[in-house]
Amino acid sequence: MIRAGIIGGAGYTGGEMLRILLNHLAVEIVFVHSRSNAGEAVHKVHNDLAGETDLRFCSEIDAAIDVLFLCVGHGEAKAFLQNNKIKDTVKIIDLSQDFRLVKDAETDGRHFVYGLPEFNRDAIKQASNIANPGCFATAIQLGILPLAKAGLLNEVHTTGITGSTGAGQKLQATSHFSWRANNIQAYKSLGHQHIHEIMQTIGALQPVHKPLNFIPWRGDFTRGIYVTSYTKSELSIDAANELYKAYYATHVFTHVSDEMIDLKQVVNTNKCMLHLEKIDGNLVVHSAIDNLLKGASGQAVQNMNLLFGLTEDAGLRLKATSF
Repeated sequence: MIRAGIIGGAGYTGGEMLRILLNHLAVEIVFVHSRSNAGEAVHKVHNDLAGETDLRFCSEIDAAIDVLFLCVGHGEAKAFLQNNKIKDTVKIIDLSQDFRLVKDAETDGRHFVYGLPEFNRDAIKQASNIANPGCFATAIQLGILPLAKAGLLNEVHTTGITGSTGAGQKLQATSHFSWRANNIQAYKSLGHQHIHEIMQTIGALQPVHKPLNFIPWRGDFTRGIYVTSYTKSELSIDAANELYKAYYATHVFTHVSDEMIDLKQVVNTNKCMLHLEKIDGNLVVHSAIDNLLKGASGQAVQNMNLLFGLTEDAGLRLKATSF
């Protein structure tokens, strides 16, 4: 059994991590850490887990683990590792943005590998520490990786909409139900933090590359990300579909659909669904993921499976609820 610890277990990503690992046949959860909920039963915070576990949040860290998931806010993962000595033998999977960029990938002798399996699977298998990708970054990259790999990626224009859980559990003005209901809003236009990790990946595949222009939206729903990207392309739609299906043929969670996709196909799963269109010289790529699963905790478990030599989809065969 893989012995796992979770730091920051009271938030959305921590709750999804618990939900997955409690049903993962190769994992034992040793502890769930939360400073603000220490001593409280896990199901008191994550009431969807009532009857599923007797675990309680703790304030201490048990050293007898094999893997540690850092489900903390941006900036907090680096601080945690600087303030807590974790044995070198413990593999760390960080869900924050602290170690995603190459310039930030080293801390206290640990090197973090970027954890997008569809791009970096072989390196992940050999790694000890993983920087889990961002949710928007995952959805956008999966939509353009095959083009970049083939050296065919031109300037990209992308718009994506995300559910309210992407903002985290801490209440903000734009995550109130009364604000989100019947409402959408653009934010961080052309300046979203995930652009940097996307361009890092694209640059590794296609060193001479064009800009990516990204405008994210806040959506009137709780979970999921739907992204539409387009770029000039000389590929026919048949050639584009062939390129994409060949690229993802060995990747269990990413699927190219001949039919238009929708968000309900992926919510509650670790899947990414893609659909391509060719319109007036533009290749249009639609991609959809669950921001808390393929965009966070599910992908972290996928990376854990690769680190420990398990089948990539262990514990992650989750079905969408489409009605």
